[in-house]
Amino acid sequence: MPDYPGISSDAFRHPLDREAEEALRNLAGFDGVARKFVEYVYERPQAVFLTGNHIQVGPRQYSTVYQLFREAVRALDISPEPLLFVSHNPQLNAFSLGQDHPSITLNSGVLDAMNEAELKAVIAHELGHLKCGHTILSQMAMWVISTARFVGEFTFGMGNVISSGLLYAFYEWRRKAELSADRAALLATDSLDTVTKTLMIVAGGSQNYAHELDMTEFIRQAERYQELDRDELNQVYKFLLYNGPQTMTSHPFAVERLHYIRQWAQSADYQRIRSGDYRHDEARGAVNVKTDAGNTVTSLRREIEALQAEIEREKQRRPSSNSSQRP
Repeated sequence: MPDYPGISSDAFRHPLDREAEEALRNLAGFDGVARKFVEYVYERPQAVFLTGNHIQVGPRQYSTVYQLFREAVRALDISPEPLLFVSHNPQLNAFSLGQDHPSITLNSGVLDAMNEAELKAVIAHELGHLKCGHTILSQMAMWVISTARFVGEFTFGMGNVISSGLLYAFYEWRRKAELSADRAALLATDSLDTVTKTLMIVAGGSQNYAHELDMTEFIRQAERYQELDRDELNQVYKFLLYNGPQTMTSHPFAVERLHYIRQWAQSADYQRIRSGDYRHDEARGAVNVKTDAGNTVTSLRREIEALQAEIEREKQRRPSSNSSQRP
């Protein structure tokens, strides 16, 4: 498999990802959300939670998975090496977190449903998020979405900050960020068939009937999905499916992701990267953005104290619900 020493995320980042992030950052209310996020959400406790609740992958824990992980890390030239965890969860999902302390978590369902090549594609996809510096914005997006759902509870003043436009922009960016991560998966695996099979499994894979899945038919399905755009009404339906109040999705549909990655796999841009002609990082690392960790321990202590004080104030302002509960 090819390696890409010194590769910058700018070499493969999807232009729609860049455009969606720029639109999000320029939207009214973004700065307020960013300040609240920095004030109340922390990276260190997440690392503690992962270490306490999941299996950390290494040479003696899931050694095969660790080897695939190391290969993908080397291919995308990510340093320092992120932590890798496996969570006991049957859902086909994986996620990446952190900037100063990056990590990837794979659900056990992914390990059960995929072969080694497909698993490497999933790992490389998550490494792509880290390489592109997606994690902070992604964690902000998840926090904003969760807060918006439960506005009126302990929102810490977010009720006056989150607008529907800002919420839509976060969703739109999250979907477009997946397109860049898919490109990282293709680079690390060097196999469009593997990425296609992985997307097909995510869309509706079955262990018992895996032998009856057909990639050619899945590609045709993706093509039929694109052809639906010939009818303008179908375009409206697609928009509503992505952005309707009850149907907002954080990922593009699998067939749409397949369309975009197949386009890129056939492009001159991809071929140049494979031949070694790509943009390099001035400073090599997992995240292509500057960070300022500061005094982490002191800062974290102050933030936790502020959060606890805010929660106590909220409790005092609300009538106790214990009186209505039976012993």
